Amino acid sequence: MAIELDVVIFGGAGAGLWLLDELRRRGARAVLIERDALGTGQTVASQGIIHGGVKYSLKGVVSASAQAIRAMPPRWRDAYAGRREPDLTGVELRADGCWLWRTASMRSRLGMLGARAGLVVKPVSVDASQRPAVLTDCPGEVYRLDEPVIDVVKFLHAMAQRNQRLLIRGEPIELSADRIIIGDLDLRPASIVLTAGAGNEALCEQLGLVNDHPIMQRRPLHMVMVRGDLPALNGHCVDGGHTRATITSATDSAGRTVWQVGGQIAEDGVTMEPAALIPHARDELAAVLPGVSFEGVEWSTYRVDRAERAVIGGGRPEDVQIVQRGKVIAAWPTKLALAPHMSDLIVDLLGEYGIDQEYEGVDAPRPDVALPPWETSQTWNSDV
Repeated sequence: MAIELDVVIFGGAGAGLWLLDELRRRGARAVLIERDALGTGQTVASQGIIHGGVKYSLKGVVSASAQAIRAMPPRWRDAYAGRREPDLTGVELRADGCWLWRTASMRSRLGMLGARAGLVVKPVSVDASQRPAVLTDCPGEVYRLDEPVIDVVKFLHAMAQRNQRLLIRGEPIELSADRIIIGDLDLRPASIVLTAGAGNEALCEQLGLVNDHPIMQRRPLHMVMVRGDLPALNGHCVDGGHTRATITSATDSAGRTVWQVGGQIAEDGVTMEPAALIPHARDELAAVLPGVSFEGVEWSTYRVDRAERAVIGGGRPEDVQIVQRGKVIAAWPTKLALAPHMSDLIVDLLGEYGIDQEYEGVDAPRPDVALPPWETSQTWNSDV
């Protein structure tokens, strides 16, 4: 029997799950299809910082990127506090905020001045007595930044639990704008929304959204992980108009502290193999965190592509990117933090739905939640 649906979403990462939750609350008959585990790829590999635009204003100008993202920390914070939907009360944050610090260089001082531009979330200077111990020996100023850091895996679990009967694991054996056959299900959607990250490229081709120009681009990162006896730290070291290092902390299944290291280190690492990137990362971390010992820790790396709508020159899009062709919408949030904003834009395109109390989802295999990269990496190196 054919199942008539208002919306079928492809891609069970942060953006797709947020949109599904919003559509369900608006009464839409919707399902989400995920080929792999929820969050696979870009989402589960992210550092989980809900950016407020500071890293995009380091040059002293509130860029279009900063304007697009500056309202996101309060939006996410309200959800985690239960003040607005989706209600994520009880879902643990990694950290309530971030630290922002600089090196002794004049370039770093100028970048810090730019970071205090006209944003909703502004860095707040802290004196020496308020610094965390890990930043005690930093030669420059230290600021508190009201950017929460989410535990991405716990967020994915919470969102999946809210809409479990609307989730389908698998890959369609037939796919068109009017009909989707997956397993024993024959789905007839009024609209299709693609939020599958890198998977959007193939889906767009199948559904006829691609013309003579590329519809998607990939911008690579080569991230570094450090695990061992490390202090908890979440924040950015500013050096001129960029973040020299972005560090977030988690705890692995063995109880060890794990740092994810991004920023300029991950950008530099794109052209490096792990054997070259790890010593480079260690030198950079020693420079931006004087006094921190890296004796006895282990190092690993992972590569991940940021999937985005193609832009001229291959630069980073400033905001959420959406393409609509008939009943098919393809969307890229650009940053995990922008998932609520992307959901708002798509809901506006789809219109209103009447509340349907009889719709309870479908019987189908359900996707699991992906493991974070520090739980799947097979190669850890202590000899750096």
